[in-house]
Amino acid sequence: MKKTGILNQPLSAVVAGLGHTDQLVVSDAGLPIPDGPQRIDLAVTGGLPPFLEVLQAILSEMAVERAIVAEEIRTRSPQMHAALLAALGAVPVEYVPHEQFKVQTRAARAIVRTGEFTPYANVILVAGVTF
Repeated sequence: MKKTGILNQPLSAVVAGLGHTDQLVVSDAGLPIPDGPQRIDLAVTGGLPPFLEVLQAILSEMAVERAIVAEEIRTRSPQMHAALLAALGAVPVEYVPHEQFKVQTRAARAIVRTGEFTPYANVILVAGVTF
């Protein structure tokens, strides 16, 4: 049994298996999940687990070269936007319209669904390298 880090087996396996430029989506409870990417559904109830806590756990183990978010988060959920930017730190962020964001999720290796009910609390993490 793992003692630290991500304990959820499917999530741990996906993060460990990512290669350079692979995409992993962390989503709110409402993002439509297309056929194709693996669905890792962590949602238990509204707000549980929170988007930011799941994101922070993933960021502690994943090399991220850039992130993609829906531009609507800036005006519809400005507090979540600020918290997301703080969590990402120096990771460059690209903004796209939400409809384009949803299309882009089709190329993800997996989509991690949280219990978050904040609109547009979604991010595509693009895997980087550690060297």
